[in-house]
Amino acid sequence: MNKALDVAALTICIIGAINWGLIGFFNFNLVSFIFGTGWLPRIIYAIVGLCGLYLLTFYGKVNVSDGTGI
Repeated sequence: MNKALDVAALTICIIGAINWGLIGFFNFNLVSFIFGTGWLPRIIYAIVGLCGLYLLTFYGKVNVSDGTGI
């Protein structure tokens, strides 16, 4: 697959995971803090979700049978 797309999707998911961590630990939503409320945060959350779905394909790349990983 496209390495640039892989890196971009992984980066976006990591940022999304950090946001969820901030929500869980400190009740602080970084996306809402930066972008406010309305349609823009919803688009950002949708992009994070799509990247998460895309990253599910990484499981197809992992070969655990011989212990070498990816």
